[in-house]
Amino acid sequence: MDVVLYDYWRSSASYRVRIALHLLGIDFRAIPVDLLAAVHKTPEHLARNPQGKVPVLDIDGLRLTQSLAIVEYLDETRLGERLLPADAPGRQRVRALSDAIAMDIHPICNTGTVNHVMALTGGGDAVRVAWMKKFIGEGMAAFEAMLDHPSTGKFCHGDSPTMADICLVPQVYNADRWGAELSACPRILAIVEACRALPAFRAAAPKEPVA
Repeated sequence: MDVVLYDYWRSSASYRVRIALHLLGIDFRAIPVDLLAAVHKTPEHLARNPQGKVPVLDIDGLRLTQSLAIVEYLDETRLGERLLPADAPGRQRVRALSDAIAMDIHPICNTGTVNHVMALTGGGDAVRVAWMKKFIGEGMAAFEAMLDHPSTGKFCHGDSPTMADICLVPQVYNADRWGAELSACPRILAIVEACRALPAFRAAAPKEPVA
């Protein structure tokens, strides 16, 4: 049975799922959903996900949405890399780190959210960039402080990548895209460098479609 990922190349949430699939060695077929062309709002895509979002993953005869829920499903149903620790305190910490990005930074820097703010305020590109720099920068500074913990290793939690790293790398991609300053976040930068050295993270990196 084919594993099919409906995604958008620049979507942070889609990027997370691509990383998880590659870490677990799961072959998949990607079907692009062009957010800029509003394909996610078409009846066809809304039938896949009534929220009109990506990613959507078809796997095991199921249709899954919400990136972190997908990552946890993959962790629970596949052998190989553990994307969450085996112990309850470790799982709590990895979930907290993941949520700090996926639940706190991402929603207020989501394209739909920012576009609505721009429409309400009449702000231009300078306002958009300032918004992104503020909320990504503040969020990353807090994440850096959360990494000041005995369980931080080569990666966010220990010496193998977990769901926290799966969330961190796409967020740093967005930080770089918007010019958010991360020079005061040495732990983040070291962990992202370690992640990007792994084939799974390189394979999952955003690739702009060829016109």
